[in-house]
Amino acid sequence: MPEGPEIRKAADRLEAAIVDQPAVEVFFAFDHLKPYEAKLTGCTIKSVDTYGKAMVVRFDNDLCVYSHNQLYGKWMIRQAHSYPQTNRQLRFAIHNSRKSALLYSASDIEVIHAEAVANHPFIRNLGPDVMHQTVTTGQVRAQATSDRFRRRGYKGLLLEQAFLAGVGNYLRSEILFVARLHPNLRPMDCSNEQLDRFSAAALAVPRQSYAHNGITANLDLAAQLKAAGEPRRLYRHWVFNRGGHPCRICGSNIIKETTGGRRYYYCPGCQPQS
Repeated sequence: MPEGPEIRKAADRLEAAIVDQPAVEVFFAFDHLKPYEAKLTGCTIKSVDTYGKAMVVRFDNDLCVYSHNQLYGKWMIRQAHSYPQTNRQLRFAIHNSRKSALLYSASDIEVIHAEAVANHPFIRNLGPDVMHQTVTTGQVRAQATSDRFRRRGYKGLLLEQAFLAGVGNYLRSEILFVARLHPNLRPMDCSNEQLDRFSAAALAVPRQSYAHNGITANLDLAAQLKAAGEPRRLYRHWVFNRGGHPCRICGSNIIKETTGGRRYYYCPGCQPQS
């Protein structure tokens, strides 16, 4: 599933293609949304906002299209009315005179009024969004030390969108490695220094991923490894997807474990449990 940085990247591409442009045609695949095609055609797109892993396209008639990609949804930007060869099913499309924004395979799509966005059942339950520049380390620390979350282990907590929005599987492992915290630790187990490291990493890692094409490891090191011919799946991250490989810092073998059917990775040398 795409995580916060990937959703924001997709939103950037949509903004470049459709914002401030009138929609000459709008398409919905679902019958219950068909009546909105005429209501949105001719309207100008004002913005493309992200809320964790969800996206909201705002039109100038105060209607918005909410979508969540889930596992399989994918946005594609094409020349106007140009469609890719794909087995995916087109669910939603916005066409203007230059470009077409096409959403394939997603099933979670709604049309809502602008004033209802903040109270949408998914959006209203989100925690601070790690991709929003207004979110601070102080807010992250307040979440971690709150009565609601401080007794929960990080390995499960970091997938809880009510804790921090936009964090998923790869970011979970990378944030904890950069913070030097074992996945089994809870916020209540951590010293002030550890909480400070976590709060900083929880924002720095996703924002680096967004700014540098998904790379969460040291940028200079990643560039060196790429130049040496190492595959992207190994140089991109510190620990994620590197089970059994040596840690870039201490040389210990990276451990892969699963919880709730989802994998996570950590370095036993850099992330001691005590």
